[in-house]
Amino acid sequence: MTLQIDDPSGELRMASAPTGPVHVPRRHGLYRNYIKRLFDIAAVLASSIIVLPVVLVLAMIVATDGSSPFYWNDRVGKGGRTFRMLKLRTMVPNADAMLQEYLDRNAEARLEWDSTQKLKTDPRITRIGRILRKTSIDELPQLWNVLIGDMSLVGPRPMMPNQRSLYHGLAYYALRPGVTGPWQISDRNESAFSKRAEFDSQYDATVSLGVDLRILFATVAVVFRGTGY
Repeated sequence: MTLQIDDPSGELRMASAPTGPVHVPRRHGLYRNYIKRLFDIAAVLASSIIVLPVVLVLAMIVATDGSSPFYWNDRVGKGGRTFRMLKLRTMVPNADAMLQEYLDRNAEARLEWDSTQKLKTDPRITRIGRILRKTSIDELPQLWNVLIGDMSLVGPRPMMPNQRSLYHGLAYYALRPGVTGPWQISDRNESAFSKRAEFDSQYDATVSLGVDLRILFATVAVVFRGTGY
């Protein structure tokens, strides 16, 4: 992993995609370095009385197909550390093999996947999973990741290890990834994959309580609009 200073302002950029831990110079800011974490913990604990019963009911519904209702996936966190992110399962158990087979025989889908890392018509998603993803409530279990310090309520999009080369900039290593963030409240399904890095870099430069509250309130609106897939 190599860091270099590109301009007199001292902006740091990566010359190559890192494959392990990354040391990022710490930015100053009381909220960024201290209050943000306290806010995350307080908000998760306060919401748990509502969230836990909802997740329990949804988990029982998802489990009706005989497989685990939860899905653990490796993601890259602050400092380049890999952690296990928890979600409600929205796909069939053999999702990875099904995706590869589908992309191999569908050139149009391959182009869509390479551009956005998402598919509007995804054969892996279950019927209940489609509803969960549309409202993004499959991500509620990630509040556990927030509580234990892997994630933040608001932050950069959590990337998979094999996506490191697609996410440019240091925002992904300087901050905990977020359950929600600037990309999630944008016209996310219409934006190219490369646009996510721009959203997250802008967030990294403007982190504040006001920005986080605005994103959290906007996320509620996105959930009710059901724009996910």
